[in-house]
Amino acid sequence: MILLWSTAIIPQARPYCDQFNTICEAPTTPQLLLLYCSLGLISIGAGGIRSSCMAFGADQLDKRNNPENTKTLQSFFGWYYATITFSALIAVTLIVYVQDNLGWGMGFGIPVMLMFGSAVSFFLASSFYIKLKAKTSLLTGLAQVIVASFRNRHIELPSHATNEVYHIRKGSMLQVPSEKLRFLNKACVIKDPQEDLTSNGDASNPWSLCTVDQVEDLKALIRVMPLCSAGIMMSVNVYQGSFMVIQAGTMDRHVTPNFEIPAGSFSMFMMISIVVWIPFYDRIALPLASKIKGKPVRLGLKQRMGIGLLCSGASMVASAIIEYTRRKIAIEEGLSNEPAAVVHMSALWILPFYILGGLAEPFNGIGQIEFCYSELPKTMSTIAANIYGFGTFISNLVASFITSMVDNVTKRGGESWISSNMNKGHYDYYYCLLAGLSMLNFIYFLACCKAYGPCHGDNKNQAEKSKKGDYESIDDS
Repeated sequence: MILLWSTAIIPQARPYCDQFNTICEAPTTPQLLLLYCSLGLISIGAGGIRSSCMAFGADQLDKRNNPENTKTLQSFFGWYYATITFSALIAVTLIVYVQDNLGWGMGFGIPVMLMFGSAVSFFLASSFYIKLKAKTSLLTGLAQVIVASFRNRHIELPSHATNEVYHIRKGSMLQVPSEKLRFLNKACVIKDPQEDLTSNGDASNPWSLCTVDQVEDLKALIRVMPLCSAGIMMSVNVYQGSFMVIQAGTMDRHVTPNFEIPAGSFSMFMMISIVVWIPFYDRIALPLASKIKGKPVRLGLKQRMGIGLLCSGASMVASAIIEYTRRKIAIEEGLSNEPAAVVHMSALWILPFYILGGLAEPFNGIGQIEFCYSELPKTMSTIAANIYGFGTFISNLVASFITSMVDNVTKRGGESWISSNMNKGHYDYYYCLLAGLSMLNFIYFLACCKAYGPCHGDNKNQAEKSKKGDYESIDDS
């Protein structure tokens, strides 16, 4: 951030621009190098923080013997998501306002000071943190299971599993592998103890013989992926916000006669929905439901993920109805050939898309994070916290693929559904297509839920109920 800030406060660090005719010189190689270095360091830093921050925070609160542990972690994940969204809301509103009105020097200077303050506070409190040290590379261990199971694909699995047949890590509670995804069990079968094991009991070649723990770690990761993949479609729907910006630009955005909302600022309504809903759900909705029931109540993990998918699909249905109405009004007003013309329809009608999307993300996103964190082993907490982020990356590619396919197929018969002229295109058809895909995705999610079985996280809730005697959890159905 300091390097990026320097491009705004040091004249020699940026190309010279004539402020009167807005003509700028071409940037020099050192200027480009400085800019690219700053963006590269920001990417590396953000990758380190975002991939570890949530799991690191959960490590500070994860007390397995605490009867309130599950509730504490659920609150943490929710408030973490709300905080991140609130910071993004500040970035696209307050920081952008400072940059536009007080200059880039001040606009970049504020994030520099915020980063400095956060770094100082982080290191000052470092001695109080719980720090779990990584002993081995988890990804290497997972790769070893795949390679070892392939190398041992010809061996026969024992009909009666005993701890003398399988390679067990010292101190591990797992003595035999599970029967699910049984072909992976070949990776931990001891064929010849004298050749496969060293004198201290370790595998002589970890790429031919793995521990039962390694095998079960990979199985757990494979099992959660189908359920998590259902969230990709939700993110695809969220990424339709770029079309909503174009749509808002053709509608009346005035809130008062003298104030109108910029088309590009409508995305803040989704952020506001997220920031408002998470505290409301955690501090008002759940306590109120618990008071009515007379016992603590909480939605199951798969229920919350499913509700998020339904809200996402509903946002596409609402978008299709609104766009159908907007296009009809534009045609009636004779604006078919004027894509930039403003129709007599308030842009606030677009808000259902952002509000429903703002509900979908906390329900499905936070539910998915909690699901992975509770289902995967403790050693895989960082992977658990990042599966949702990886899914959003995949959804970017899927959204681009769907958009390209729809454009290429529909323009063969004339005007493309997603034409640059919204009044001639059929964005309402496109949104209906996404709504249909969302419904198929929800059916796929239900099938995955049935195949997966009960969640460990929900089972923990039931265990807490038996300990406390006064807890009630809403079952998945």
